[in-house]
Amino acid sequence: MAATKRTKPYELYYWPNIQGRGELVRLALEEAGAPYVDVARTPKSKGGGVEAILRALRGGLGGAMPFAPPVLRSPSDGVVVAHTAAVLAYLGPRVGLVPKGEASRLEVHQHQLTITDLFAEVHDTHHPLGTSLYYEDQKAAARKRAALFRKERMSKFLRYFERVLAANTASKQRWLVGKERTYVDLSLFQVIEGLSYAFPRALDELAPEIPRLLELHVRVASRPNLAEYLSSDRRIAFNEEGIFRRYPALDR
Repeated sequence: MAATKRTKPYELYYWPNIQGRGELVRLALEEAGAPYVDVARTPKSKGGGVEAILRALRGGLGGAMPFAPPVLRSPSDGVVVAHTAAVLAYLGPRVGLVPKGEASRLEVHQHQLTITDLFAEVHDTHHPLGTSLYYEDQKAAARKRAALFRKERMSKFLRYFERVLAANTASKQRWLVGKERTYVDLSLFQVIEGLSYAFPRALDELAPEIPRLLELHVRVASRPNLAEYLSSDRRIAFNEEGIFRRYPALDR
């Protein structure tokens, strides 16, 4: 799974103050050591800032017009791609984060789409009625939605990925697909990170049932490139504007 050498950095267009879905792309680029520019976090005078995202969403980068960030542009080949799972499917073979076989690559993509579903359900725990309303406007509905998420959905997703890990004898249950880490392992790391922040009590209760997932989380965090990234100012801290938010009332 060797990465392709590049002469021009990738351009990532995502909101500058939250991890969100764009963090899954950042983790892949950082792990691979692939050069990239986090465009919205560069000065406006250099073509960055939120205005750069708005230009991308208006089709200013070429290619298909994106619905929402993250958007990735590859100056080397002119490709513009949006949606986290699609971005990672494009990046994977280019930065050495997927196996060579088509079946394995599709399996990685399948798991990434499942994580996309999980992210959506996490978001809806604090915004069950609509994104145009503040959390404070929907607290009662959020408590009900979060209770169901903790009781039914969170455990269903995590137990599923625990079973997938347990079944992968090729990596001795270390990685999700194949013998080596792929971008979906990095995304699962972010899932555990986010749930540790947003639902620490619920995750602690579920911990005895997902030992392999928790070991994967530690394994990914200790990889040299990611360990450096996670301790750097490039890693945005969790906050109450992203997908994973810490509202204690939702974790009871």
